[in-house]
Amino acid sequence: MNEPLTLVLAFLAGAGLGAVFFGGLWWTVRKGVSSKQPALWFSGSLLLRMSIALGGFYLVSGHHWQRLLLCLLGFVTARRIVAWLTQASRETPTRQAREAGHAPQSR
Repeated sequence: MNEPLTLVLAFLAGAGLGAVFFGGLWWTVRKGVSSKQPALWFSGSLLLRMSIALGGFYLVSGHHWQRLLLCLLGFVTARRIVAWLTQASRETPTRQAREAGHAPQSR
């Protein structure tokens, strides 16, 4: 396969792995906080997300450091994108908690 195309695909694969990892983290926090067994949610999610990410890095790299580096760059890029996309939803629970009287009122 064409080397530049392979490197672009490695970056996109890293972005996909990052979206799964950090999107899964966001989803776990939202579900785990209201769960009766949050430790099970967080530890199970961590094991699953780490397995997917590390396995993906191994498969994408194919023993080439350039592919691994671009995959990692895509992973970090996806982190920033997921953080940006979930920023609006961070404000919503705080407002709901204040309305419910569970969070201290700002002065």
